Amino acid sequence: MQRRHFLQSGSALGGMGLISGCATVGGKGPKVVVIGGGYAGATAAKYIRMWSDYGIQVTLVEPNSTFISCPISNLVIGGSKTMADITTPYDNLVKRHGVQMVQDRVTSIDADKRVVKLAGGAELTYDRLIVSPGVDFMWDSLPGMTKPGAQDKVLHAWKAGAQTVALRKQLEAMPDGGVFAMSIPLAPYRCPPGPYERACQVADYFSKAKPKSKVLILDANDDVTSKGPLFKKAWTERYKGIVEYRNKHNVTDVDVATNTLKFEFNDDLKASVLNVIPNMRAGDIAVKAGLATANKRWCDVDFLTFESKVAKNVHVLGDAIQIAPAMPKSGHMANQHGKTCAAAVVALLTGQQVNTMPIYNNTCYSFVSSEDVVHVASVHAYDADKKTMLAVPGSGGVSSAANELEGRYAMAWARNIWADTLA
Repeated sequence: MQRRHFLQSGSALGGMGLISGCATVGGKGPKVVVIGGGYAGATAAKYIRMWSDYGIQVTLVEPNSTFISCPISNLVIGGSKTMADITTPYDNLVKRHGVQMVQDRVTSIDADKRVVKLAGGAELTYDRLIVSPGVDFMWDSLPGMTKPGAQDKVLHAWKAGAQTVALRKQLEAMPDGGVFAMSIPLAPYRCPPGPYERACQVADYFSKAKPKSKVLILDANDDVTSKGPLFKKAWTERYKGIVEYRNKHNVTDVDVATNTLKFEFNDDLKASVLNVIPNMRAGDIAVKAGLATANKRWCDVDFLTFESKVAKNVHVLGDAIQIAPAMPKSGHMANQHGKTCAAAVVALLTGQQVNTMPIYNNTCYSFVSSEDVVHVASVHAYDADKKTMLAVPGSGGVSSAANELEGRYAMAWARNIWADTLA
């Protein structure tokens, strides 16, 4: 598979039919409400409008005024990119595609009545609902982080935005010779290689600005969960004496007053700057609505349509779902979810046949410096017998080594997927 062809969308369409209409908000036609304007939700909103020939009404509910990309956000922490570089307005979804944007938060879902209630007091009715809430954090596993002010001091920065900037400022304020300690939760979590890329970005900054400082990676997992040999090569060769990796370090609490981490089996550890990435689950609204049926963390779905297995006419996308084998929780995969679901929703609302052979692909780039990059890629096809997506044998693969050419590919990937989702 050539990585630059990753955004092809034909496989999702199958036997989907089109209905006529004009690109205007309101009017007649079935109603779809989308909760969450991330990679999955925004993609689904756009493609439902396009693939229905603008005959299906789509309302996108999103509390943020702009789209901020989690992929590439580690470069803001490292200092080679700014927040402006990873921020895109939602304007084109409205102007070009007639998506009705509502800047608000959904507080409840009534699947029987097909109504969602908003924090602002309004109610929206729907024929099909798409829930794409991303992840929220399991703070109850870290009692110290539930104390007032704790989450403002010890940051996760795992949702790109204000905490991304705040963590960068903490690194800038840290004295040379200090220790940056980052904890990684047990998988599954959003973006498997993301924490290791972040360690590289911080190490790259330290190597240039604070060469006496250290990066300490405290991983609850048995080993690096993605691109392990490539990351370890970067740590031992590029950042020798700066990065230290420790596996099987499961954080059980944080003493915020003293910047101290406590572990299940290891000694307490104090650092100058803590970056605690907590255990994750589906976003709050999915849990509250009873959609998180897999260990009360993730949402089980039908991979042909992404319809919830417990709520009719409700589809769940992106990081919130119980993933198929070898399927990462990534921005690229969320984009694929959005297209597959969009095609299925249009088919279901127009009496057409849903595609029974969807194929998804995934590419994930990781910056091991401000310029050099490694990647992992995969292709996933539906297995009718097992009723799940399985990785296609022999597809994809990983980089042989980090290089600057892949850095250019990575930025092209980012520009293309932002356009594919939002333009």
